[in-house]
Amino acid sequence: MHSPFHPGEQAIQRHVGVREQMEAVGQRVIRDYMPDQHRQFFAQLPWLLVGSQDHDGQPQASLLWGQPGFAHSHAPDHLRIDALAEPDDPLYANLRPGARLGLLGIELPTRRRNRMNGALLEQDDSGFSVAVQQSFGNCPKYIQIRDWQIEHREPGPLESGVGLDRRWLELVQRSDTLFIASQHGDPHSGGVDISHRGGAPGFVTLGADQRLWLPDYSGNLMFNTLGNLLLDPRCGLLWVDFASGDLLQLEARAELYWPDQLTAVGVTLPAGTERLLALSPGRWRLRRNRLALRFGAPQRSPYLP
Repeated sequence: MHSPFHPGEQAIQRHVGVREQMEAVGQRVIRDYMPDQHRQFFAQLPWLLVGSQDHDGQPQASLLWGQPGFAHSHAPDHLRIDALAEPDDPLYANLRPGARLGLLGIELPTRRRNRMNGALLEQDDSGFSVAVQQSFGNCPKYIQIRDWQIEHREPGPLESGVGLDRRWLELVQRSDTLFIASQHGDPHSGGVDISHRGGAPGFVTLGADQRLWLPDYSGNLMFNTLGNLLLDPRCGLLWVDFASGDLLQLEARAELYWPDQLTAVGVTLPAGTERLLALSPGRWRLRRNRLALRFGAPQRSPYLP
């Protein structure tokens, strides 16, 4: 039976001593269709995280939203999204026939989340459809509970640039949530992925080397993101300002550091952290006042150290 994990994921699993254990888990829980509860789950969400890649293979992290039901499934191997990316969202140009996509459904009030990776089937004037390649659930760890409500917003301007910039650093340094898109070249294992990362406010820090340092806590041991980054260090990051609706999309290159490698770079491993990702900022877009949802104050995840 073909492994549900590609060589990068397998290498990280092997490094931490869980390779055989996770192969058995993967064969059981990673499917090439969505079970009914996943199909119902996507249909009740007001937003959907989307990972894509541009013509050069650079991963991008994006966010779509609408009234619950805008994402729906008429068959276990198919998901329809009745929403289109805004023209200044990288996703707008990345939705091409056959494009590999990673989808993440995350329900903040209940801390539920499900993943689906697949390929774009078709696109029209109201949305697009995705054929399922991989579908699986994720644990609720590190998700901050937030209630939400629909809120009309007048879209603000697009700001953009390259490299570290004070215009977006303040958002990063106070955030407790980010999303990271990554990719690999194995056509049998989904291809593009988007994952959630959470922590205490300010858990992503700016190092003296002008890189952003992202702690990696104990998770489901699949290592989807780290496995992708082992094969291709490029990633797309998305931060959401849950009050204003601002969306920050940042391209970066990631370097994984294990605890025994940190002394050489003068970095201390934060409490409860198992590894660190150093992220070198590249091109960025700050799309002001875009997300037509307003979220309440967070309730801290009990899993955080």
